[in-house]
Amino acid sequence: MAIYNAPLDDMRFMLNDVFKVEQFWQSNEKLAHVDMDTVNMILEEMAKLSKNVLLPINRVGDEEGATYQADGVVTTPKGFKEAYQQYAESGWIGLGGDPEYGGQGFPKMVTMLTEEMVFTTNQAFALYPNLTVGASLCLLAAGSDEQKQTYLEKMYAGEWSGTMCLTEPHAGTDLGIIKTKAVPNGDGSYAISGTKIFITGGEHDLTENIIHLVLAKTPDAPAGSKGISLFVVPKFIVNDDGSLGERNTLAAGSIEHKMGIKGSATCVMNFDNAKGWMVGAENTGLASMFIMMNYERVTMGLQGLGGTELAYQNAAAYANERGQGRSDTQIQSPEKPADSIIHHADVRRMLLNARANAEASRCFAMYVAKQLDESKFSVDADAAQAAAARVALLTPIAKAFLTDKAFEATVDCQQVFGGHGYIREWGMEQIVRDTRISQIYEGANGIQALDLLGRKIARNNGKYMQNFLAEIRNFVSNMQADHGIKQATLEAADTLETLTNAVLSNIGERKNEINGCAVDYLHACGYLCYAYMFAMMVEAAHDKEGEFYANKLKLANFFVGRILPRIRAHADMVKAGSDPMMDFDLSYFATNIS
Repeated sequence: MAIYNAPLDDMRFMLNDVFKVEQFWQSNEKLAHVDMDTVNMILEEMAKLSKNVLLPINRVGDEEGATYQADGVVTTPKGFKEAYQQYAESGWIGLGGDPEYGGQGFPKMVTMLTEEMVFTTNQAFALYPNLTVGASLCLLAAGSDEQKQTYLEKMYAGEWSGTMCLTEPHAGTDLGIIKTKAVPNGDGSYAISGTKIFITGGEHDLTENIIHLVLAKTPDAPAGSKGISLFVVPKFIVNDDGSLGERNTLAAGSIEHKMGIKGSATCVMNFDNAKGWMVGAENTGLASMFIMMNYERVTMGLQGLGGTELAYQNAAAYANERGQGRSDTQIQSPEKPADSIIHHADVRRMLLNARANAEASRCFAMYVAKQLDESKFSVDADAAQAAAARVALLTPIAKAFLTDKAFEATVDCQQVFGGHGYIREWGMEQIVRDTRISQIYEGANGIQALDLLGRKIARNNGKYMQNFLAEIRNFVSNMQADHGIKQATLEAADTLETLTNAVLSNIGERKNEINGCAVDYLHACGYLCYAYMFAMMVEAAHDKEGEFYANKLKLANFFVGRILPRIRAHADMVKAGSDPMMDFDLSYFATNIS
């Protein structure tokens, strides 16, 4: 079985040294109730739960998977139901929930760390409560008072779970062409009919009710995405007194057989005149759903971080034990026939790639979480608006770059094992398979790149990026630490500024420029973000004694020398434009099937 010890010291370093969270919390009257003693207790308890409860059922979840029966009943793997009950009863689902409806009101800077631990130890399990948290956020922001009173307390308590139902067999990224219909019943409710696919947790045996948030179109809705409305459609109708009534006319038609996250039930959901109620105003469903989608996209970055952390810890342990060959400098273990492979520079390269990714990802996720908390809790309207703009800019990077680099890191760690990494016994191949989906769902990473360059950069002529670059330069210019990360980050900022200006000047004439360059542009942005994060970590660590802090500076050296130079390659690829891709005739891609 895989090993895991929660990186609590690294998490506390983020909270206390890098972001100085208690100062941030105490300066905000809506967060003044949060203190580090309580947060430390929360982190320690989740560390125990994730290691002792969730990690042991990770492999069985992969081997058994969720199962589907002909009558539409879906069963989760052995141990999932008991683990979920313990998870829910301990209050983890409502940790960040609104206290008015039974939540505990902790900020994202705290809940992201608990989510990281859950994703690290059991990615498939993590999706069940994660979707519930996202659905709760959507209802809290867009639902009526009656809907909030009806659903949120039960969802925070884990008695009911939530889903989001967007995708249809013919409509993935292009949700404007969905066919699911919502016909008024005349009593304030709607009859929902249609088929949704890839619905995480659409059916299962963990909770007594499942609250589906469904995108559909009313009879006279405008064409395209402007005609989409959002509906809450419970598995069981909720009576006026809060008890459960009759079964709604919806069911899982099947579950998908997937590459990874097999313990998560990914369902085809059929709605047959199911009873639902509109959430928010008519034809505003997509905007309401994106409250949930943006939360999920940031959280997918945490899934990537979790995969990286678990892969790194197991690969590092293996590298310290596995003996192969001798060190290039001198024999390290003369009493043994071979030295451990940790003494080989190339093995360290792979491990440090993963470790640098994990620490930069955690720092970046914490940075985005702080912006989310600022936008949600700040009493300063201007500060809240600025933070919301920063979240808008960074969300696609948090989702796409963190998961792209996470998959790369898990493959590096699998490679450390050689052939043993390819077989089930060591657990590495499951980490690779489970992590792969994080690049695909909640908006594929190519779509995230288009969102970044097409919407967040081009539509406001780079204003969001200009403000971010100004912040980075201001921070680095005022650093007290004497470290190479300072100059490297300033150079990366210059590279990104030049690149952004070049792209903005070209998009008017080159119609394919955004689509052809977006992924490489996002990756260039990602490496700049990581440089900024390492600058923050260096500044927090440089004046402190001890090996823990010294290693932060060494890891930053590795990043500057061995990872950050990639930003120049991505910049060069962006500058090459889209012509090298679009010059081919369509016939080049034709396949002849005889």
